[in-house]
Amino acid sequence: MKTRAAVVEGQGQPFTMSEVELDAPREDEVLVRMVATGLCHTDITMGSFLPAEMFPNVFGHEGAGIVEEVGPAVRGLEPGDHVVMSFRSCGDCAKCTAGLVGYCDQHVLLNYMGMRMDGSTSLQRDGSPVFGSFFGQSSLAAHALAYADNCVKVDPELDLTLLAPYGCGFQTGAGTVLNVLKPGRDDSLVVYGVGAVGLAAIAAAAAEGVDSIIAVDPLASRREVAARFGATTLDPTEGDRGIVDRVKELTGGGASYGIDTTAKPEVVKQATQSLGIRGTLVALGLGAEEYVLDAIDLLQAGKTVKSSIEGDSDPQEMLPRLIAMRAAGTFPMDDLVTTYPADEINRAVEEVTSGAVVKPVLVW
Repeated sequence: MKTRAAVVEGQGQPFTMSEVELDAPREDEVLVRMVATGLCHTDITMGSFLPAEMFPNVFGHEGAGIVEEVGPAVRGLEPGDHVVMSFRSCGDCAKCTAGLVGYCDQHVLLNYMGMRMDGSTSLQRDGSPVFGSFFGQSSLAAHALAYADNCVKVDPELDLTLLAPYGCGFQTGAGTVLNVLKPGRDDSLVVYGVGAVGLAAIAAAAAEGVDSIIAVDPLASRREVAARFGATTLDPTEGDRGIVDRVKELTGGGASYGIDTTAKPEVVKQATQSLGIRGTLVALGLGAEEYVLDAIDLLQAGKTVKSSIEGDSDPQEMLPRLIAMRAAGTFPMDDLVTTYPADEINRAVEEVTSGAVVKPVLVW
């Protein structure tokens, strides 16, 4: 079938809306008509990150839409179902069976390589292949092929425009708090960079009753939102004292936990130095090639620096949990969403990059 997609034609190129040919669903595939697609930092950076031979390419991994057709082997989904889409996993390897689906042995092949596992592409244009299958969806398009394992059925009464970001950004931030760090009421959490992922982490920590939550971001607009969520805010560019000293003062000697979403090496180093004894930092940002840490500070205080894929979440469990929290009023993310017509994707990129908006969502 013919459909529209936001195609990145080459390395460093903007998105271009183009007509493409999408395969009919195979035995295990699900055809979804997109209603809305969240625009994530990963969608923006992949255009510069991937090698030249992997273009043209269609990204998009925060899709939400309505099932139009399912392959004969698909179970649990049928035409008319409303779904929120997330990342793929094989379901069979040791990590998947242990519930660690983000660390699936086939994670890279299923989510990043631009094609199906058999090497075929689901998208073509003018007789030539277009890379896609990004996170098993490539949902920066009016239609997408997905799978039962990365489609989460939701109540059709819910607004898919507001739910699209749950597939990655909101899930990653909240999951890092709820699944990885699991802070207690008396712990302290510092979040460095409070875009969509960082704010989701703050909202989850507030929902868990964490008393001391600190947000560090140079943008006043982001700090204002974090403050509404209950965080004490710090501008890292302001004042004579460094951010490490300021965090230690607020936390009584160092934070229990930290989350970095910036991928800036200097920020990760400061975040680690700001931890208290046996504190833990989770680095979530994508973009840096390496981090340089203060070895003495790290080793003398028993600190831990680690990463997390999607907040160690299983979308089939985490998305319903977060949507239930939203309904209960303990995960108030709706106001972070700014919608754009799909054709205005490059304006959305500019405005989220500048910090003018927190979470852009494209409406098809």
